[in-house]
Order: sequence, then structure tokens, then C-alpha cells
Amino acid sequence: MGSNLELVKLVYGSGRIRDERKGEHMRWRDLEKEPCSVARTLSIIGDRWTLLILRDCFMGVRRFEQFESNLGMTRHVLADRLKKLTSAEVLVKTPYGTAPVRQEYRLTEKGFDLYPVIMSIVHWGDTHMADERGAPVIHHHKTCGHHMHGELVCSECGEKLEARQVSVDLGPGFQDAV
Repeated sequence: MGSNLELVKLVYGSGRIRDERKGEHMRWRDLEKEPCSVARTLSIIGDRWTLLILRDCFMGVRRFEQFESNLGMTRHVLADRLKKLTSAEVLVKTPYGTAPVRQEYRLTEKGFDLYPVIMSIVHWGDTHMADERGAPVIHHHKTCGHHMHGELVCSECGEKLEARQVSVDLGPGFQDAV
């Protein structure tokens, strides 16, 4: 195919993402329709509150009041983000209690698949945003017993991935590239 830059220009135009059929620029509300896995994913998790909700989910938070207390966000915004994550099947509502019956939010398998994303953000933050005291939270791998940080590795050879060692090609999910 050539360089990654050539592919980006072919797929997204010269420096800006466009829908060639309509001649319009990509719109935030239409991200889920884009032929781009990053854009489609951002249509679900692409705002700060949603990422913080997911962080809390991975730390065991499940109840609306716990999210509200931990995050300090308005009930309306929290309800909206939880509804979006539930509609996208990232979270599932499960009942607890009997009088009254209440709902808690649990990660689905689709939700658990976002763990590497969260761990990558944590690693970046620990590397570039921590102060002189270091990381605010240390992750412990229960299986081996060591403190750790997430690392992205090749699914085929297991080698650590670095951006300069990866190229991209058009995949079967991109139909209108040429």
C-alpha cells in the first residue's frame, strides 16, 4: 500500500476527515458510522466523564450513588453516560435490594475488553502527568504477585509494540477507500 501517511490521505482526505459521498466533514454525532475503529469507539467512550466512569467500574464501583459521589458529576450527566454505556452493551444493569429494587451497573465482556484502553491511559498518565511523588495508584497482578503497568504487545509474536514498528493496510471493513 505504501506509507501510513498515504493511507491516511486516501481514506480521510488531505488532513481532514471527510465523507466523500456527501462532501461533508465528519460530525461528532455520526462517529459510529465512520469507517474508522477509533472514531466508532469514540462515539461510545469519547468523553472525559465516560472514561472516568469506566475507570471506576474497573475499580469495583457499581452503584449510581457511588459514581455520583466519586466523580462529583451531575445526576443528569451521569444518567446520560450510564444509559449510553448500557445501550452500547458496555455495561449491564442488574437488580439489587428488595425494597425498593435498585439497579447496579456491571461491566459486560464488551466492557472488560476496554481494560487495555484504560490501562494504556493510566500508563501514559503515570509516565507524563505524575508529580514528583509518582503514580497515585499502583496496579498489582494477582497471578504473578508483582506490581505492574500495562504494556501493548503483538498478538502474534508477543514483542512489545511501538508506534514506529507498526504499519497499516486497508481492512475488509473499509469499503469506499478507492
